[in-house]
Amino acid sequence: MRKLARGEEAEPLPPWLQVIGLAAAAAVGLGLARFAYALILPDMRADLGWSYSTAGWLNTTNALGYLAGALLAARVNRKVGAFSAMQIGVWLCVGSLAFCIVLRDPITLNLARILAGIGAGFAFVGGGFLAARIASQNEGNAILLGLFYAGPGFGIALSGVTVPFVFHAGGAGSWPLAWALLAVLSAILGVILLLGQPHCMGTAPSGTGTKARIGKMSPILIGYGFFGAGYIGYLTFVIAWVRENGASLPLQSGLWTVVGLGAMVSPWLWGGFMKRNGNGTAFAILSLLLAAATSLVALSQSPIVLFVSATMVGATFLAVVASTTAFVRRNFAAEHWSAGISAMTIAFGIGQILGPVGVGFLSDVTGGVSAGQWISTGLLIAGAGIASSQRDFGQTAYSS
Repeated sequence: MRKLARGEEAEPLPPWLQVIGLAAAAAVGLGLARFAYALILPDMRADLGWSYSTAGWLNTTNALGYLAGALLAARVNRKVGAFSAMQIGVWLCVGSLAFCIVLRDPITLNLARILAGIGAGFAFVGGGFLAARIASQNEGNAILLGLFYAGPGFGIALSGVTVPFVFHAGGAGSWPLAWALLAVLSAILGVILLLGQPHCMGTAPSGTGTKARIGKMSPILIGYGFFGAGYIGYLTFVIAWVRENGASLPLQSGLWTVVGLGAMVSPWLWGGFMKRNGNGTAFAILSLLLAAATSLVALSQSPIVLFVSATMVGATFLAVVASTTAFVRRNFAAEHWSAGISAMTIAFGIGQILGPVGVGFLSDVTGGVSAGQWISTGLLIAGAGIASSQRDFGQTAYSS
């Protein structure tokens, strides 16, 4: 191997390897630090004597942190660079997961979940910007952006094949071990993130003058908020719902893993569809498919139906997220992508704040999770209807 001369820079890694590194951060922030809580929730709720509302708060406060992280992300990206912001975000998530090992009080646990949310906001906004930039510099390589959005699905699948077996080995009350496992897995992925180190890419642009552009996408922003409330209600409580109805640990593991695997392939499954359907059409159709998927859990507890639901949810929910980034790329100049993605993430975060605690409250009132699942479905349908009125406005109309 040739040694580098003094002052000579190493050649950058292949673009696909850089994006895999970025995807590791998305796997931590969303797949492990947020969504994997659904696997731990039933054991924590039983061991600590929580109501569904109390359990839901841990994802609501995580969403509050995510919103704060998204609000701060563009500024932090400009100060330290998007990649450094991602690193900060990932290690905030690792620290939060480690705190959850030893905490039992809902207040302190919620504070830890806020920390994880902030980290996820930094990781996802920064990663979305850098992945979009890498993809734009390698035209014809449509796989690149999909690789980044496969990250959360990988995190979900990874938790699905590991966390349930912690409970199988440790029995009831072993949820601290599950948090410990998530912390270790996240730390490993935090090291893999180093592959995503950008080569002479600089900091994220300021996005000055984007307010008018963002105002033009109000329908999809509002629809995205409804989507955030609807999808997170399902993902927070679906394992509690099937466990409440007698699902075994292997079945729970299988369902969650299928959600993750579906999420991993969804960016490529729907890539051509998104290219053919501009405006808010792709977002609306995908949201309706997701609504149909979430309704299946409330209709039947047949394992076949549950796996169909899990497959459909996995294959669509992150595709909805990817469709918002595709919308930003179609309608914003590259120097405004960070601000556009940040606005989308904020709308998403607001919905996620309301979803878990709302579904949890309804589940407490009705004595089960079924009513909350129907509310999730209704929110997704409403979001699809609102976003369907969105029209593309293009980059040229907003050039500086």
